[in-house]
Amino acid sequence: MSRDGSVVPEDPKAIVVVKKRTQFSRSWVLFDATGQGSMLDVDKYEIMQRVQIHARDFRIIDPFLSYPSTILGRDKAIVLNLEHIKAIITAEEVLLRDPTDENVIPVIEELRRRLPQVCFFHQQQEDGKEYPGVQHDIEGTEEDESPFEFRVLEVALEAICSFLAARTTELEMAVYPALDELTSKISSHHLDRVRKLKSSMNRLTGRVQKVRDELEQLLNDDDDMADLYLSRKAGSSTLVTGSGPANSVAAPPTIGSKTSKASMATVHVDENGVEELEMLLEAYFMQIDATLDKLTTLREYIDDTEDYISIQLDLILNTGNVCLSIFALLTSLFNMNFPNTWNVNHSYMFKWVIIVTGVSSTVMFLLIIAYACKKGLFGS
Repeated sequence: MSRDGSVVPEDPKAIVVVKKRTQFSRSWVLFDATGQGSMLDVDKYEIMQRVQIHARDFRIIDPFLSYPSTILGRDKAIVLNLEHIKAIITAEEVLLRDPTDENVIPVIEELRRRLPQVCFFHQQQEDGKEYPGVQHDIEGTEEDESPFEFRVLEVALEAICSFLAARTTELEMAVYPALDELTSKISSHHLDRVRKLKSSMNRLTGRVQKVRDELEQLLNDDDDMADLYLSRKAGSSTLVTGSGPANSVAAPPTIGSKTSKASMATVHVDENGVEELEMLLEAYFMQIDATLDKLTTLREYIDDTEDYISIQLDLILNTGNVCLSIFALLTSLFNMNFPNTWNVNHSYMFKWVIIVTGVSSTVMFLLIIAYACKKGLFGS
């Protein structure tokens, strides 16, 4: 509105800019190494500048784009996309997307529980003091000297494996009773229910398979695992560049020099780091593989039940086809020997042939079905 009271039309370009900023703005939760959390409401450009990743890497955790489960190592960050867990991990902090999601809340609570304990234990070691009443709480974290990014990665893998295992258990509890009901009584309602459960099982199997394939790919490539060791890469860059004035101009490394020895030591640390991460990934690979085995067993049980239902239906149809064939054969044979008329004034026997043959075929069909039920070929 202008000074004279007239209404000034708004600039449409400004409206578009505001809408775009609102669209790209997302809520994040940030945790540092001490477990202190804070909410962030920033757009993707500020996040990319903060963690120093490219836009193509940020698209992996974009909820509007369908990307498979990915654990991607970059120079200063790990881009993590595991189902609903979309995070960016650095050597000192982790940014978790959509903290209000009901599936993300347990991950946030676990980070709040674990990170302060490890930090407090390290502080206790540095001070050389023991605080009464907290020894039991940090007992499980005394041997955990893993880097910050590994501890966050472990929380994420544990959460996603537990989540998929819980979904598999829920599916098992729904599928097995539905299959039992379908076996006992074949109906359209039971068939439709099993069809929907099978579709859910196929989708869940695909999700579990993607997580398993990503872990397997990391385990098969030592270079990819080395890229996830952010603390080591930060230490290596500090070792090479130096921090004092004397190291501002470094001479090229020669054979036998201190820099060459430091590089050899770094390689040795790399091997140990890969082994540490390899053990971490193998533990959760076995867990997700066990979940996939459950789904495979469930799929086989569904396929066996479908085969069983198909056998039942084929038996009924084949039995009815045999009885109808006998009926058609007898009526065709006697039709040539008796007058083909329905006039009661003529002497004929064809109508009795049709009646007797039809009743006999029906009784034969019922006897075959009863015999199959007695032998357990049909459900009760």
